[in-house]
Amino acid sequence: MRLIRFATKGYDRTGCVESTCDGDIVRAYDPVAGPGAVVGPLADVRLLAPCDPRTIVCVGSNYPCQVEEKGRPWPEQPALFLKAPNAVIGPRQPILHPPEVERLEYEGELAVVIGKTARNVTAGNAAAHILGFTCANDVTAHDWRADGQWARAKSADTFCPLGPWITTGIDAGDLGLTTRLGDRIVQRSGTGRMIFGVGEILAWVTRWFTLHPGDVVLTGSPAGVGPMKPGDEVTVAIDGIGALTNPVGLRT
Repeated sequence: MRLIRFATKGYDRTGCVESTCDGDIVRAYDPVAGPGAVVGPLADVRLLAPCDPRTIVCVGSNYPCQVEEKGRPWPEQPALFLKAPNAVIGPRQPILHPPEVERLEYEGELAVVIGKTARNVTAGNAAAHILGFTCANDVTAHDWRADGQWARAKSADTFCPLGPWITTGIDAGDLGLTTRLGDRIVQRSGTGRMIFGVGEILAWVTRWFTLHPGDVVLTGSPAGVGPMKPGDEVTVAIDGIGALTNPVGLRT
């Protein structure tokens, strides 16, 4: 199932996307009752970020290709950092490039969306706490990270695009991941190449953080991280999930 948040007629709603012979349509969705009445074609609604997390935990250096590319030591456990909820935006919303930043980077990633309160889970039972998966772009102001300002480097407004929806009922253990800058593929890997898998990550994270429904865990980015500038368009696509596209604009 593809779960969405969307805006229509001046207010926000939750829904699900259903494929028909005439194209994708949106139905109202209730977590208890399930799918409801047809809202209309998917093309007629404005997609929002598919969840509204209060906690966003991220993993760094989780692909061998990036560890090698950056010359970093091999991680002994998942390296964690946080992004703030104010950074979240949805599909087609612009990533705002601060004018004082010289290098703003894209980082395509698999995002895990929590469905059930998770504390001290194990790798073996982590799946029971997952609602589904979506695409993420861990936008990073390289200049600010380099000078030690990690909070603003990772959590400025618009620095956490999520979407286009939460895909449920899939195994995210070996999905192809690509990032495109315009028409050019700049990252290509697969979730099966992660150093720490989803279960291991959630077991580690929930030792320290209690995660609640709607919270998000970003699982790391492969090699190929690079700069983007106003006028660019970035797409993070994951097989079996979908594609998240955001234009890049200038923050004023």
